[in-house]
Amino acid sequence: MNPTTLALQIQTLPDNPGVYQYYDKEGKILYVGKAKNLKKRVSSYFNKIHDTAKTNVLVKKIVTIKHIVVPTETDALLLENNLIKTLQPRYNVLLRDDKSYPWLCIKKEPFSRIFATRRMVKDGSEYFGPYTSFKTVSTILELIKELYPLRTCNFDLSKSNIESGKFKVCLEYHIGNCMGPCEGYETLENYQKQVDAIREILKGNFKESMKDFKRVMTSLAADMHFEEAQKIKEKIEILENYQSRSTIVNPKITNIDVFSIVSDESAAYVNFLQISHGSIIRSHTMEIKKKLDETDEELLELAIIELRERFHLLSREVIVPFHVDLGENIKITVPQLGDKKQILDLSIRNAKFYRIEQLKQLQIVDPDRHTKRIMAQMQKDLRLPVEPRHIECFDNSNIQGTNPVAACVVFKDGKPSKKDYRHFNIKTVEGPDDFASMTEVVYRRYKRLLDENQPLPNLIIIDGGKGQLSSALKSIDELGLRGKIAIIGIAKRLEELFYPGDSIPLYLDKKSETLKIIQQLRNEAHRFGITHHRDKRSKAALNSSIESIPGIGEKTMLTLIQHFKSVKRLKLATEKEISDVIGVSKAKKITEFYKATKEN
Repeated sequence: MNPTTLALQIQTLPDNPGVYQYYDKEGKILYVGKAKNLKKRVSSYFNKIHDTAKTNVLVKKIVTIKHIVVPTETDALLLENNLIKTLQPRYNVLLRDDKSYPWLCIKKEPFSRIFATRRMVKDGSEYFGPYTSFKTVSTILELIKELYPLRTCNFDLSKSNIESGKFKVCLEYHIGNCMGPCEGYETLENYQKQVDAIREILKGNFKESMKDFKRVMTSLAADMHFEEAQKIKEKIEILENYQSRSTIVNPKITNIDVFSIVSDESAAYVNFLQISHGSIIRSHTMEIKKKLDETDEELLELAIIELRERFHLLSREVIVPFHVDLGENIKITVPQLGDKKQILDLSIRNAKFYRIEQLKQLQIVDPDRHTKRIMAQMQKDLRLPVEPRHIECFDNSNIQGTNPVAACVVFKDGKPSKKDYRHFNIKTVEGPDDFASMTEVVYRRYKRLLDENQPLPNLIIIDGGKGQLSSALKSIDELGLRGKIAIIGIAKRLEELFYPGDSIPLYLDKKSETLKIIQQLRNEAHRFGITHHRDKRSKAALNSSIESIPGIGEKTMLTLIQHFKSVKRLKLATEKEISDVIGVSKAKKITEFYKATKEN
């Protein structure tokens, strides 16, 4: 299909809310999106060059545009979510989940049973959930069991069956876990009161149960039934303990869902908390793989629609870190302070921890993907044209102006490549001149790499601010490498990065992985440079005291110093002691030399 036909399709799109679908020349679905205004949204794909290569590739493949007009934005959101799951387009983020989550069921029957299930049966029974882990379900069931004695059998406890004496009480009755409704020892009215109280607990409301227990406890104590009162007191403590673990905010905050997002270059992590009566009754975090460099706003919108559908959420208010479009029926709250901000911060913290956990697992399970993710993140953070797979970092070491040396450390795929590290003794610079030394070592390093046809780095990091960077750039220009290799300088305050021709530094987030790798590079360059500087200084100090002995080489003197620990001890040693280490003839030369210098 030619571009004119495509333009015609765009022109005939309505200005209404709806869902659009892109297809390629083979009729395969490429992408599904929603819009407040179909014509404006679809046109925006074709009237500019996009920032990401993937989006540009998608646009080139589009041949047919289909659309569905819907009455409201909310309908568009829900339809988009359903179409993505049904059609699974190549360029859409897929929010599928193959897990079946557990529910708590209050069975519709006389003397209702309460149990966990992964299957919903539409028989009028009540279902609470779904819960994101079976551990939570077990905890709630244990709590219910501690508080209320309910039956666990599956008998049909109809009035006629009980009256005919069809059933006999079991062990659960004898150990006090059940009140024996099967033999009519407990009335249906009393049993259902307990079920009503449990229903409130499952909704996150502990207040009514607490009131009931306190009333019963007071009544028992007044009648001198202290043993029974103590048992009720223990139940109150169990309930208070459970409530204190789940309550984190103002109990007036109820029926609110909280959503937050944390993202990096390749994925986003969305956390969801459900709040009822000030308690978190559900928490879930999901990972979303990016497809077209989607914004946090786009991803959070998609995730909220999906999570509300998946967990059957009916709340009319959501708390989010920034404004999102969720249709007209949902109140959006972006808190700045107070209890609601506290809950949002908690949600963000959950998303961050989940991300760290996933990345640690990824590092172990799939190190290549972990490396690729870090490289992509560094490319974005440092505004580089390519991924910095090969980085070289330079550091000068001239303590108190003596023995000037420089170090070059090399990182490949974000890890030190120690075999490629290089030391430089400064040859052309007299005295401690850091700028001239940097010019020299950068020139020598890349002149050699060019002469030997060795691969050049993707990024050069200069340990120092603007002055050091300018010195290194002189050599880069002289070798004709400007524009071929990215180069940046890092100032003493490590989060400041300087770029050629830009007087304002770039500041990196102190917690970012990019900064951590740059820190590691700088520290490694410093360590490597200092080690070489110390070795050179020690050698110079040694040479100053041993060079003058004729017929004795540096290696022999080094052996003696290692043995006697100092030149002073060597001078005091006997010829026999020295000959035991290096032989008779050399020992004689040394003792005669020291004897002659002493006499003089």
